[in-house]
Amino acid sequence: MVQGVTAGFEKRLEIVGVGYRASVKGDNLELLVGFSHPVLIEPPENVQFETPQPQVVLVRGIDKQVVGQVAAKVRSIRPPEPYKGKGIRYAGEFVQRKVGKRA
Repeated sequence: MVQGVTAGFEKRLEIVGVGYRASVKGDNLELLVGFSHPVLIEPPENVQFETPQPQVVLVRGIDKQVVGQVAAKVRSIRPPEPYKGKGIRYAGEFVQRKVGKRA
């Protein structure tokens, strides 16, 4: 709890895919991840979103559990798929790739 107040907690998410990107509009996170519409996510109180790059999302806050829950919610919008690896993943997460069809 002391670390949350002094330094804070953060989860880093990476967005992989052609044309997939994120941006912060006000306090909300706007995701463009292959749907016909942008997805807006409102943060709970004491949680902030940052996008230092269009393919990187930082979820920051003082409560470790809430930060992890919000990061999991963002990831669940487009989890990484096993054939091309496109989607939203945690930084450093390994995605097991499948072979696909063979001729």
